[in-house]
Amino acid sequence: MTLHILVTGGSRGIGAAIVEELSDDNVLIHATSSAHGDLSDPTIPSEIWHNALQEMGGRIDILINNAGVFEANPIDLSDIEWLDGWERTMAINLTASAQLCRLAILHWQALGQEGRIINVASRAAYRGDSPAHWHYAASKGGMVAMTKSIARGFAAQQIYAFAICPGFTMTGMAEDYLESRGGDKLLADIPLGRVAMPEEVATLVRFCALEAPPSMTGAVLDINGASYVR
Repeated sequence: MTLHILVTGGSRGIGAAIVEELSDDNVLIHATSSAHGDLSDPTIPSEIWHNALQEMGGRIDILINNAGVFEANPIDLSDIEWLDGWERTMAINLTASAQLCRLAILHWQALGQEGRIINVASRAAYRGDSPAHWHYAASKGGMVAMTKSIARGFAAQQIYAFAICPGFTMTGMAEDYLESRGGDKLLADIPLGRVAMPEEVATLVRFCALEAPPSMTGAVLDINGASYVR
């Protein structure tokens, strides 16, 4: 049977690598990009889900929540500017993912079928981040907690959930941050001596989507060059 997979944020960086990694398997992929709408709009996740469902013949087997933003939000902004930055990051990184997880679970319950969710979180969920990015860390911490809750709540229904926590990954988003924080100094904090490549993260996503045994549900997997070891 051909597996049907919905990948958010699939046009670049980690998302594009995920799509490439999965394209050689017996799967049908619906990958979203910014052209599908701004995920800070609460109507967009449902629209994405139903469009994907229609494109894939009424069945989605695997949801990969990869879309996210990493935008600075310094504490010395005005109150309203800081709050706007906080809410935008939460809406895109956490709330939109939660909406899609909910729709996926309801879909699998209605069909009585197995389903898998892979949430791409971040090392920041455990290590935290800079003073201008604590909203990002909070959003990813929420994503990890959500993943664990889904795994515990729905494993008996053959609905499995996994979280993947990359450190710095060589995408445009990370490159800008590395440069802004003094790249050599940050790299010195990574025992591996380099940031992760998108293809490495995609390999782990593929494993969770297609190969991980059900008993692994709820697992949170690190891929950060030993820069944060739990």
